[in-house]
Amino acid sequence: MIIKAFTELFRKIGYSVSAQRIKTAFMIIAFGFLITSCANDIEKIKIYTVTEELPSITAEGYEMIFSDSTVIRFKLQTTELIRHENLKEPYTEFPKGVKIIKYDANMNIISSITAQFAKHFDTDDRWEAKNNVVAVNLKGDTLKTEYLVWDMKQEKIYTDQYVKIIQKDQTYSGIGFESNQDFSSYKIKNLKGQMYVDVQEK
Repeated sequence: MIIKAFTELFRKIGYSVSAQRIKTAFMIIAFGFLITSCANDIEKIKIYTVTEELPSITAEGYEMIFSDSTVIRFKLQTTELIRHENLKEPYTEFPKGVKIIKYDANMNIISSITAQFAKHFDTDDRWEAKNNVVAVNLKGDTLKTEYLVWDMKQEKIYTDQYVKIIQKDQTYSGIGFESNQDFSSYKIKNLKGQMYVDVQEK
């Protein structure tokens, strides 16, 4: 029916074309569409194969010890670990949270960090912690924020977001924070509030 309709159309506008030629033309066009479609599908397959980032390693209930000259410096605990190595900048992801404990030479805990989500980037040895991030130092000072960066190369911890620091007798809050990596010396960049707590000796 389609071939016959196009034959009549060509005749009306003054062209004399046989039904066989129109049929041949249709087959060529259809073949062209088929080739183009296949080529597009092949390109999609290539794109997915090359750019789809698949994890190299996954682990559950994972614990890692970081040591220096046989002295334990850090201990990492996580429910789930996903390692991404097939990237220009490899990283390790902790989608269900992480806890990192820092020790002194005598294995005393001097600080800890917990978060509901974290990443460690290999290239610059940097951690990013997000969602209910809590850091505690040796004195018991507690930092709470939603985003924290730990730069292990520069040995510092920082954020540009809202923070709250809870001490035994007072609480500070502000925007922006910087500290050494064991959280023993720190400052809030833009102090927004300070509240004293009445502590009574028993």
